Amino acid sequence: MSFLKNILLHKFTILLILIAVGFGGYKAWELYTKPPLEAKYKFHTLENGDITQSVAANGTLNPLVLVTVGTQVSGKVIKLYVDFNDRVKEGQILAELDPALLDAQAAQSAASVKSAEASLELAIANEKRSRELFSKEYISKQDLDATVQALKSARAALDLARAQSQKDRTNQGYTIIRSPVSGVVVDRQIDVGQTVAASLQAPILFKIAQDLREMQIDSNFAEADIGRIKVGQNVTFAVDAFPSVTFTGVVKQVRLNATTVSNVVTYDVVVTLQNPDEILAPGMTAYVNVIIAEKKNILVVPNAALRYKPTDTTPKEAVDVQKQGGMKARKEKKDPNSGVVYVFENGIPKAIKVTTGITDNRLTEITSDTLKAGDKVILEETKASAKASAGAPMGRPF
Repeated sequence: MSFLKNILLHKFTILLILIAVGFGGYKAWELYTKPPLEAKYKFHTLENGDITQSVAANGTLNPLVLVTVGTQVSGKVIKLYVDFNDRVKEGQILAELDPALLDAQAAQSAASVKSAEASLELAIANEKRSRELFSKEYISKQDLDATVQALKSARAALDLARAQSQKDRTNQGYTIIRSPVSGVVVDRQIDVGQTVAASLQAPILFKIAQDLREMQIDSNFAEADIGRIKVGQNVTFAVDAFPSVTFTGVVKQVRLNATTVSNVVTYDVVVTLQNPDEILAPGMTAYVNVIIAEKKNILVVPNAALRYKPTDTTPKEAVDVQKQGGMKARKEKKDPNSGVVYVFENGIPKAIKVTTGITDNRLTEITSDTLKAGDKVILEETKASAKASAGAPMGRPF
């Protein structure tokens, strides 16, 4: 019995030894295969760089001067001399309206002038004759006054007839539509045979861009950005027609007339630009960036580093530091020009408070001396660390 007991005790001892050796081997394997703590984080080495801060909005390209050509008389279009995109000179004929009706009115007015002239000649002769008779006392003063008045009326009637004739001749000339400026026809709204009626307002026939080598952008900026936009600031913009080209301009005017749509207030910012090759066309959508600040060779940090916060997968010491920092931040007034980044120190992420400057939404300037070029900051925790937090899977026993 004692012999059997010794055998069982011996086997139990061997089993304990095997379990201890297996557990120690597993721990050794786990320690050997476990990545270093630094591998849990993605780092960025700080360096000096350039930042351009801007505010963005959409706008529409327009000619600097767009002249609308109308007509002051009604009539049917009988001739067209220009079309879209044609270049025209000042005074060049663009179209003609049927002048038949206005020609008849001009002829009628000319006949009225001749009739008034004949009436005036008769009134002059009557007045002269009346004065001779009055001097011989053959007629009364009243009769003389009547002939004098008739002469004045005849002169006035002639002036009225001549004015009407001049008006009709002017309207007759309006049947020929001429360009008021030199430029490019960007719009034509009439065709041959169409009747235009100039009753209450002049109908639009053509639109002429005076010079497409100089254009402007009418852009709508939100009220939150308008305070930072000033006349003379540089502007960059792009258009869908040339996505790989960046164009430049200058802020010409910040118009104070606000536009409110769905409770959103915007202001029109006018940007002037040069278009020497005339590749930009009126009506194009421009994606405008007004440059409000530029700095070169400054210490910059990625915005991802400013957004990083330790998670439950980080060491407990770092999480405690984060909680303490959060409590302190709640007690202090939040400073928009301050932030926190984390560096790896003594095996844990360490919070470093920094003072920030301008940003381009990708990089941010660091103005404080808490960090320098060459320092490494944490951008994020790697996916491997997140998986590790769940524990490494056990291997299959052999």
